[in-house]
Amino acid sequence: MIADPKLLLSTIQNSDEPLSTEQREALQSAVGKIVALGAQNGVTPEQMIELLKSGLTVGELLEYLSGGAGEVD
Repeated sequence: MIADPKLLLSTIQNSDEPLSTEQREALQSAVGKIVALGAQNGVTPEQMIELLKSGLTVGELLEYLSGGAGEVD
């Protein structure tokens, strides 16, 4: 399994090929962990998607969530 999320993201972004089983499993695990972190801080998956659509990077989202985000409008 690819342990480095930055390497995984780079691999995914720089490829026109479908994800391998290993990449898909790593991505699913990472997303599940982010959703769980959001839930601990009162942020729904839908709110996280909107934050990402508005220009927040995944790294910024993680910082936001780990800082005790609370409610998101």
